[in-house]
Amino acid sequence: MIRLENVTKHFPGQDHPAVNNLNMLIPEGEICVLVGPSGCGKTTTMKMINRLIEPTEGKIYIKGQDTATIDAIKLRLDIGYVIQEIGLFPHLTIAENIATVPREKGWPRDLINQRVDELLTLVGLEPEKYRHRKPADLSGGQRQRVGVARAMAADPPILLMDEPFGAVDPITRARLQNEFLEIQAQMRKTIIFVTHDIDEAIKMGDKIAIMRDGKLVQYAPPGELLSSPADEFVGRLLGPNRTIKRLNLIAVREALRSDLLPAVPSHLSSEEARLLLKGSKFNVLAVVDRRNSLTGFVRGEQLKNSSVVPVSEIAEPSPNVIEAEATLNEALSLMLGCGSQFVAVVSKKGEYKGVVTLGSLLELVKEDVKEDVA
Repeated sequence: MIRLENVTKHFPGQDHPAVNNLNMLIPEGEICVLVGPSGCGKTTTMKMINRLIEPTEGKIYIKGQDTATIDAIKLRLDIGYVIQEIGLFPHLTIAENIATVPREKGWPRDLINQRVDELLTLVGLEPEKYRHRKPADLSGGQRQRVGVARAMAADPPILLMDEPFGAVDPITRARLQNEFLEIQAQMRKTIIFVTHDIDEAIKMGDKIAIMRDGKLVQYAPPGELLSSPADEFVGRLLGPNRTIKRLNLIAVREALRSDLLPAVPSHLSSEEARLLLKGSKFNVLAVVDRRNSLTGFVRGEQLKNSSVVPVSEIAEPSPNVIEAEATLNEALSLMLGCGSQFVAVVSKKGEYKGVVTLGSLLELVKEDVKEDVA
């Protein structure tokens, strides 16, 4: 899909090239993450793909066509672009912001309105609620969602994403990463993703390009990178806890156990619930409503000391709940933060699915390491 051949960029007044003889092939439908220390050339490389920066030497091809032969404006209109600062126009509504490129391309109004509503729904913002708002009325995470929607508005085959989630808090960032990976599973865009965060690179990338001083040091899938770093620099960048970093490669749903922590309906009596505790490894029961949505937990001590009441009256909310699409690294962080041996797993709609335990999580990592060694 995208091919870089001997690409070099010299900026005036610099002793060394910002990008030095870079060769890389990015397959269609994959996320390629460029990662490395500040000044390594990752953002310059990305900007050369849509010709915001022109290469000094070498060629860049998109679907076999030399980008130097494509009109720069047309090239950019066919490539989505998301930046950390988002860059929404403050005086325009959310719908008008998303419609920017389709409007420039001359799309009919009805088609633009339909596309805006489709994308708002895709990024988890209700069209009726958000299309007429201004960027200032949204949270940082919501503005970032709009930025992603705007980049995809004209259905470009390629997205360039420069530190797209770097300006939001860690919890929102993890949620946005998970949501974007779900969108990518549906859309299958070819994506160049720039970050300085190796954990984000491992989580987001189909392949990771590690750069240093303008040169490509290693280009590999995350699992290969973790098992076989090319040199000491890559090893230092990955850090000493590479086994733990593998948890970023595995979704919570892959370690899910539905048999360890039973769910009981909220109308069940405490006396009946007490009889079901034998099926719970953790002396806890999940409490769900009629739609199987998790409403809280009830512990054995509560059931033992309570009068006969519906469990909904004694159930308590718990912080150790995670969505099935999150990573095991997020699940481990939540367990450690809560001092718990498990996390309860729910769907995006809040439906209770089961639990992930510390033991099952570590077993998966061991198996993953064995497969790489083999």
